[in-house]
Amino acid sequence: MKIPFVSFIPMERELGDELESAFGRVLRASWYIDGKEDAAFEKAFAEYTGTNYCIGVGNGLDALMLSLKALGIGKGDEVIVPSNTYIATALAVTYVGATPVFVEPRIETFNINPERIEMAITEHTKAIIPVHLYGQACEMDPIKSIAEKHNLKIIEDCAQAHGATYKGQKVGTFGEAAGFSFYPGKNLGALGDAGAVVTNDNELAKRIRALGNYGSDYKYHHIYKGNNSRLDELQAAFLTIKLSNLDRMNAERRRIADMYLAGIRNPKVMLPVIMDDMVPVWHIFGVRCTQRDALEKHLNKAGIGTNKHYPIPMHLQECYRDLGFKEGDYPIAEEISKTELSIPMYYGMTDEEISYVIDTINSFTYS
Repeated sequence: MKIPFVSFIPMERELGDELESAFGRVLRASWYIDGKEDAAFEKAFAEYTGTNYCIGVGNGLDALMLSLKALGIGKGDEVIVPSNTYIATALAVTYVGATPVFVEPRIETFNINPERIEMAITEHTKAIIPVHLYGQACEMDPIKSIAEKHNLKIIEDCAQAHGATYKGQKVGTFGEAAGFSFYPGKNLGALGDAGAVVTNDNELAKRIRALGNYGSDYKYHHIYKGNNSRLDELQAAFLTIKLSNLDRMNAERRRIADMYLAGIRNPKVMLPVIMDDMVPVWHIFGVRCTQRDALEKHLNKAGIGTNKHYPIPMHLQECYRDLGFKEGDYPIAEEISKTELSIPMYYGMTDEEISYVIDTINSFTYS
């Protein structure tokens, strides 16, 4: 049996007619930036997340960068980010001239450990970016308490967590702003690059929108040194269709995850832990194994696709050599990078495919 790490075919089979119709509608309208489709999606996504404003942007990295920029964070400032996440989180901080400060995660959830945040705060710290990694929310109550105590901004990185909740509240609603990615592989994915910022702050929303439109509040009037980062009409039209199916497709991901959690019983394989008060959406289902490479080879030989998130932690990436870190500085992130293996998780997996993955993992032996 061949099972890819991810497949869009089941989703495309179901939604293909609607997506093709949306393409034709945008083509006939001959309006491709900042039009009715974008406005409709922004309204729908703000309502979905439970926020007042949504600003469509070019991608998830820009969503974070523009949020930081709009909050006045820049050169000389520090921003706390998890040591275990995709590099876009740190790059957003770098792009505004600030310095990312890494904080270790809980190894059982992969998310930032609130108990480690306060010791990383200095007089230069201006914000925290909690990343709801793999589709499970961070522990937002203690993070909010720390932010309030030290007068710090919170910008949530929700790139992998569309629809995830913490204590019944959707991610993206706990801080000053939140950035979403709609990269095709996300739970809510465009058919190209796309992103959005959500916020409840009207003035902040205006600044973010202007900053993403060359710093312009109206044509040829530039109040900021801005960027070009806007959600185009075609991707907005696609996203509106997929948004109406998101909860249903997230529920199917949870069903797949429940089968994995109940069925994988190999003592060499460590399963992710769901924290109390969390409802994850399982963008990624990551297991850990001290013989990760052997397990990956075993699965690949059986026709099962895999991925590793993330094999080189951020502090050891060549582009951040200037920060002066060395191996051993962030041991938990390093341990995750050496042991994490992501197994197939996508809408449309059959029970037969899920069971095959489970049985193949359970048959793994290594001495």
